[in-house]
Amino acid sequence: MKEIKKTPDLNRKAKLEAFDRLLTIMDELRENCPWDMKQTLESLRHLTIEETYELSDAILEGDLEEVKKELGDLMLHNIFYAKIASEQKEFDVADVLNSVCDKLIGRHPHIYGDVDAEDEKAVKENWEKIKLQEKGNKKKSVLGGVPKSLPALVKAMRIQEKARGVGFDWEEPKQVWDKVEEEMQEFHAEFNPEEGEVDQAKAQEEFGDLLFSLINYARFVNINPEEALERTNKKFIKRFQYIESESAKDGKSITEMSLEEMDEYWVKAKKL
Repeated sequence: MKEIKKTPDLNRKAKLEAFDRLLTIMDELRENCPWDMKQTLESLRHLTIEETYELSDAILEGDLEEVKKELGDLMLHNIFYAKIASEQKEFDVADVLNSVCDKLIGRHPHIYGDVDAEDEKAVKENWEKIKLQEKGNKKKSVLGGVPKSLPALVKAMRIQEKARGVGFDWEEPKQVWDKVEEEMQEFHAEFNPEEGEVDQAKAQEEFGDLLFSLINYARFVNINPEEALERTNKKFIKRFQYIESESAKDGKSITEMSLEEMDEYWVKAKKL
């Protein structure tokens, strides 16, 4: 085994005490609070999804105070799930933590074993290969670990990342961009109302291919397409709300304004 660098954690005792405090509070709430007593794995599921998106928003806003709060909420949910499972005699939080520790050690043979991994690409390739080789792994495909319920854009990115993890990827950005242009031409060929009736099903299929290729290119040049799109969403909302507020100050109703009038406010919003 290789020598592992380890910087002393001067705050380890406080971290362990805080974790123990959370476990104690969870035990107390589960036995004494009417709401907490009623919760199940299923009832908490949608709340966890909501908390995850709130954490994502805080990260994009660069609000570290909110990031801290949302991480706390997610930590609580993790403890909550483990508490419920322990009551059902299935597993407890120690099993959860030991399981992920064992997985991390097994998936990092370049740290805890004698495997060499010179860069990030090699690490990812090893990770995917080990996943398929692990005893008891029921997923026969590299793509088997991509959750079915992921939003389509995020799912496309994860599919591409996992394929790349076993070497199925383009070699140069130009190759990927050529594919984007090819898909754009194919979409335009199907969706060209000026030349006759549009086959909506084929146009939709080609548009999906175009989106997939754009996501692939973004990934290839180290742009997170989900984050990029969400930042554009936030930018559009901010500019549109500027139109609403500033036009109201001028005594205008946005529902009665012309596109040219709204565009004047839009230009002002962009300058800000």
